[in-house]
Amino acid sequence: MTPEAKHIVSELRREFYSLFATAMRTPVLITGTSYSSNSPIASWIDNRQQLNYVNIYAYTAPDEFNPLRPFVLRLAINKSALQFMMGKKWQQYRGLNLVWDFELTVLPREILDFLPWIVSLVEAHDQVAPLLLQSPPHPFELKMPAVGLCNNAWTLEACILTKMMQPAF
Repeated sequence: MTPEAKHIVSELRREFYSLFATAMRTPVLITGTSYSSNSPIASWIDNRQQLNYVNIYAYTAPDEFNPLRPFVLRLAINKSALQFMMGKKWQQYRGLNLVWDFELTVLPREILDFLPWIVSLVEAHDQVAPLLLQSPPHPFELKMPAVGLCNNAWTLEACILTKMMQPAF
């Protein structure tokens, strides 16, 4: 990843987590632990006393070998290799929320627009009230898994940009 892309990810992550912590109705802890590096994550305890966390990282980014690679971010809730590490750290609670996870793949310019929507998604899930979910700020498509629940969304722009940059075989 280029130094400029690293800086952008770091700044967007910092701003998103700060605004997320302010918008949530429960305390949010921002820590410097992540599976992809020492990048921060934001975590909170839900109504069931389970630990949840959000992690923002570069899904794809330009680098010195491929400067034209699309710059796409991923916002992951309760999903990553981090689950094992976090489970040990937070054993005083009822463990990690392993029942629910979600990924949103976006362009860097879209991520802050999704903040209110992500907060409403978390609150709707916590209260088991899908009607509380706001409309998303950008159109997205849900990627349907072969098995399990649909928990992977891509904004249309991120999807188009990523598909355009894939090599044709």
